Amino acid sequence: MHPLDVVKTRFQIQRCATDPNSYKSLVDSFQMIFQTEGLFGFYKGILPPILAETPKRAVKFFTFEQYKKLLGYVSLSPALTFAIAGLGSGLTEAVVVNPFEVVKVGLQANRNTFAEQPSTMGYARQIIKKEGWGLQGLNKGLTATLGRHGVFNMVYFGFYYNVKNMIPVNKDPTLEFLRKFGIGLLSGTIASVINIPFDVAKSRIQGPQPVPGEIKYRTCFKTMATVYQEEGILALYKGLLPKIMRLGPGGAVMLLVYEYTYSWLQENW
Repeated sequence: MHPLDVVKTRFQIQRCATDPNSYKSLVDSFQMIFQTEGLFGFYKGILPPILAETPKRAVKFFTFEQYKKLLGYVSLSPALTFAIAGLGSGLTEAVVVNPFEVVKVGLQANRNTFAEQPSTMGYARQIIKKEGWGLQGLNKGLTATLGRHGVFNMVYFGFYYNVKNMIPVNKDPTLEFLRKFGIGLLSGTIASVINIPFDVAKSRIQGPQPVPGEIKYRTCFKTMATVYQEEGILALYKGLLPKIMRLGPGGAVMLLVYEYTYSWLQENW
């Protein structure tokens, strides 16, 4: 799925459609990256997700279950409990993953050939040396990442569990699998549509600034406002198609693996 993430980031950081180097469509972006950067261009920034993905997903589902238990002591409806637990898990997940995202986005934005770009560790050291560990350095864009993950998980878990409880369980294992997959696919897709303005803001803050040495994009909501004023409302939805292509089916698979593994562990342990 990583090539789709690279393309999504490239769309989100491109500002001017008249620029000859800008991508006109999803197909055009794949063609241009392959022609100018080679096959490995689609795998720029792959190491941070490899390092972060397993602990990130572990944090997502573990904290979701913990927040759900804590909310059990409060008189909330199940619908609200799932959504708030999802929000809490997303905010926690964002804190863990943000430094990896800063490095990943910087590497994905680099249009040099794969061999010419800095190594992952070299680029991370470069950020720390120049900008430090804080909100201007390895943790820049934290508020946008909090918004992106918080909103995504709130919708993702809230929609999935509420809709799943509304639609009757099917006795046929294949149809039951398809029922869960369909709801998971919709959950990932709807969550992606709702949270993408935060994703665009995050890419602008963590990616290269328009004028080197000048920080134009600093905070989440100010960045959203600037993008809206200068480029229009649709600019806040840049990269939506590759994002849905990645997180729609990806979100469904993730929930299914979690649910079936969780059920198996409960039965066998």
